[in-house]
Amino acid sequence: MTLFELNHIVRSVLETSLDEEYWVEGEFADASVGFGGHFYGELVQKDAQGRNIIARARITCWARNYNIISLRFQKETGETLRRGLQVKLQVRVTFHEQYGYALNILDVDSSFTLGDMARRRKEILDQLQQDGIINDNKELSMPLLLKHIAVVSSAGAAGYGDFCNQLEHNDYGLFFHHHLFPAVMQGTNVEESVMTALAAIADEADCWDCVVIIRGGGATGDLSDFDSYPLAAAVAQMPIPVIVGIGHERDETVLDFVAHTRVKTPTAAAAFLIDNGAQQLARIDDIQNRIMQDVSLLCERQQRLIEQLTMRLTSAPRQRLLTEAHHTQMLQNRYMQSARFLLQNEKLRLENLQARHLALDPALQLKRGYSLTYTADGKLLRSAKDLQPGDQLLTRLADGNVTSKVEMAS
Repeated sequence: MTLFELNHIVRSVLETSLDEEYWVEGEFADASVGFGGHFYGELVQKDAQGRNIIARARITCWARNYNIISLRFQKETGETLRRGLQVKLQVRVTFHEQYGYALNILDVDSSFTLGDMARRRKEILDQLQQDGIINDNKELSMPLLLKHIAVVSSAGAAGYGDFCNQLEHNDYGLFFHHHLFPAVMQGTNVEESVMTALAAIADEADCWDCVVIIRGGGATGDLSDFDSYPLAAAVAQMPIPVIVGIGHERDETVLDFVAHTRVKTPTAAAAFLIDNGAQQLARIDDIQNRIMQDVSLLCERQQRLIEQLTMRLTSAPRQRLLTEAHHTQMLQNRYMQSARFLLQNEKLRLENLQARHLALDPALQLKRGYSLTYTADGKLLRSAKDLQPGDQLLTRLADGNVTSKVEMAS
């Protein structure tokens, strides 16, 4: 018989032997919309370790049905039917003489995908908890002044533009020194790109008051790239506070649970920094007002004292009256000078606080003979107790890097 005849027999056997519908679970290894709006792809099943594919099937969904189920799925999950997504599909087994075996999609179970996303996020958070690092960044002290800001974002993103515009045109005339460490915020390279930016910031951590990670709105599914254990661990172990403003108000990622401060959007991150600066201005104004009130009160008391002395000394020699008045004026001048000195000291203290931050440039510390040592997985080495024989280390010096291997840890 011909190949077509054989395939026709196979098709007839399948159509008569199988049920019309099945629910099947798997992962989209490929997914795309082709000519005419039809959906094509590949569904796979991996082993228990999630490494090797143990089953695969070609999948199709005709345009009319795809438009209905894809819109409903996106509304219910915030996701699109995309590569890498775990799904539960209602399918009909088909076999075509020319195209072979395939599964035709009839429906998608949104609750299954939502459950898988929640399960994955919980597993990441549980692992961070077990590793004892989930609260590391939250426990850092936020600096009094937030003026030097390291920003992780995409240079051309609208959210980054809104963030910069709001900082630079704030209502209080505050100046912020912010620098972009560019990263890919959407797609397959999000994890690696953001971690590279964070590592660059950590190398000069003493130059920055905080880190801001921002990404504007978009498809909720795009934010799943931030549900990553390595990325969450990198944020949790940053040596300076991290502020996260990713997506819309309703969005949530693992980074929100490990960052020092979570805000809803990039513009909310800018508002947080502006509010912090406004609070410091208000504090200075409050100190100034209190000093001026104290000075005014002292002046009133002195004036009353002068009047009392004047009344008492009306019968005394005129020279005595002038002497007392002069002494009183000297006291008044002294109080005024003290008040101005107190005000200047408060302003100088705040300026010195900022200068102290700038003086701790990591490059200067390295030139003074200090070094930074990291483990093979990029964690900053804080104690010899964390070492084991055979561990690979990277030591950062002022003029380069040195790799080493632990022979015996004590």
